Amino acid sequence: MKEFDSEELSKFDGKNGKPAYIALYGKVIDVSESKLWKGGLHMKRHYAGKDLTTDIKAAPHTPEILARFP
Repeated sequence: MKEFDSEELSKFDGKNGKPAYIALYGKVIDVSESKLWKGGLHMKRHYAGKDLTTDIKAAPHTPEILARFP
């Protein structure tokens, strides 16, 4: 299993055709195929290439919704 540090994760920001990855509770999730993450931005406030563990607590959905992504 590949491991990412924050610098490497930041390269997967979903911009300019790059994949969009986020980190959540120590796991990296590829949200590239989600129309809600187009261009690496989700709901005009969350950016791909970041650890969103803290942010998920304020989300209107549970973290389990991300289980559908690789």
